[in-house]
Amino acid sequence: MIKVGFVSAILADQTFEGVISCAAQTGYSCIEIMCWPMGKAERRYAGVTHIDVTNLSKKRIDEIHDLLEQKDVTISGLGYYPNPLEANRTNANRYIAHIKKVIDAAKRLGLQNVNTFIGRDHQSSVEDNFKRFKKVWPPIVKYAEKRVVKIGIENCPMFFTNDEWPGGKNLASSPAIWRRMFDEIPSPNFGLNYDPSHLVWQFMDYIRPIYEFKDRIFHVHIKDAKVLRDKLNDVGILATPLSFHSPKLPGLGDVDWGRFFSALTDIGYDGAACVEVEDRAYEGSLDTRKKSLIQSREYLRQFLP
Repeated sequence: MIKVGFVSAILADQTFEGVISCAAQTGYSCIEIMCWPMGKAERRYAGVTHIDVTNLSKKRIDEIHDLLEQKDVTISGLGYYPNPLEANRTNANRYIAHIKKVIDAAKRLGLQNVNTFIGRDHQSSVEDNFKRFKKVWPPIVKYAEKRVVKIGIENCPMFFTNDEWPGGKNLASSPAIWRRMFDEIPSPNFGLNYDPSHLVWQFMDYIRPIYEFKDRIFHVHIKDAKVLRDKLNDVGILATPLSFHSPKLPGLGDVDWGRFFSALTDIGYDGAACVEVEDRAYEGSLDTRKKSLIQSREYLRQFLP
């Protein structure tokens, strides 16, 4: 049975306790918990810390487990989405060190999944980035293997604004690249946090990869995307993507969710599917953000009871 959850980043101003209570109140059974380092956010939806993995005491772990049991909610995975292949090696090394702290925290919390990005030097080619990938990522995956933790790579290209031009800041953007990633690192602990919306605005089939990569889908994000055809016809596909598409709540964009969940059930997927709210129409207030979670959950009931 697929477990329906949400990504905690949309409740950035709430405590961990507040996030878990919200999940229980709105009909969600799990949450992907954001675990960024404490400090200022580097971009929208980043910098959110609902579990501080750097200062995770045994007492805090017990408190977390007690609350989860009380509210009948689980953690689907820990999320941290930096750029481990950034050209600035000092920054990249800092991100890698924190990924390892998140992996350690998952182990200590008894969790299976950590979700993140591969990263990318956005001013270098795919080939040059793969050279870095082959040096940076095998040790991270080995680190996760030893702790019996799975790493799910989200397939967001991280190419939305001018500062991410021309290549985007996450290499794992297409099936062709995923194939190479898994050829290079065939570990069963290395897979995908699959989000169909990013394939929609890249004008790619978001159903077919579910079957090819069925053994690599560890976690799922539920986010819709609406391609704005009038703007696309004006700026073309070489423009920054947010100039011709908009992230939406499930059911308000171009994803055929019936086909999507049909494919997931075809492959026997029984993990978490977490709503990721990035719809600006629902960000005006905490009340509106909570309503976006309720609306999303009600929509998904036709596919996931």
